Amino acid sequence: MAKKILTTPIQKSDLEGIKPGDVIYLTGHITTSRDMGHRRVVEEGKTLPVDVKDGAILHAGPIIRTISDNEFEVVSVGPTTSMRMEKFEYEFVKKTGVRLIVGKGGMGPETARACKDFGALHCVFPAGNAVLAATEVEKVESANWRELGMCETLWTFKVKEFGPLIVSIDADGNNYFENKKVEYNAKKEEVLEEIYKHVSFIK
Repeated sequence: MAKKILTTPIQKSDLEGIKPGDVIYLTGHITTSRDMGHRRVVEEGKTLPVDVKDGAILHAGPIIRTISDNEFEVVSVGPTTSMRMEKFEYEFVKKTGVRLIVGKGGMGPETARACKDFGALHCVFPAGNAVLAATEVEKVESANWRELGMCETLWTFKVKEFGPLIVSIDADGNNYFENKKVEYNAKKEEVLEEIYKHVSFIK
C-alpha cells in the first residue's frame, strides 16, 4: 500500500477514502494550539494570528530552544491530551477552517460532529515519541502569542512526512475510539467468563 501523505493546504477532497485506523503523514505546515489558543478563539472571540484554514493544528506543548528573537530550535514535540480541547473543538473548526487536528488520545462527539460538518480529521500522534516528532520539523516558521509561555505559544512548523498519524475520527464523523469501545464492551462479558474459569481459586 502506498504511503498516504497529506500536504497543506488540504482540500476536503483529499480526505476521501481515509478511514479511522488508517495511518497518514503530513507535509507542509502545522501550528500548535492547545488550551489557551482554543479558549481565545472560542470564548474570547479572538482571531488566530496565523491562518490555519485548510491547514493543520497540533495539540502540543513543545520544548523550544530560543537562538534569537526569530530563530528557534525544536527539542521535543510531545502531543498533549486532545480531550481537553473537546468542548472548544466544534466552534474552533467552524471559525478557523482547520482541516487536520493532531493530538494524543481520542476526542468526543463535538469533534466528530465538526469533522463531519466541515470536512476534517482528528489524528493521534503515538505517545512517547516527542523527540522523533522534533526530527520531522524542518523549521519553526513563526511564534505567535508568546506571552502565553512556551507551551501555549502558537508555534508554526514546516514539516516533512510528520507522523505516523493514526486517524481517530474521519471526515464522516466515524470515531475509532468510540466504535472500539462498543466492540470491546460487547465482547467483555464473554471474555470475563472465560478468565473467571481459570482464576476461580482466588477468593
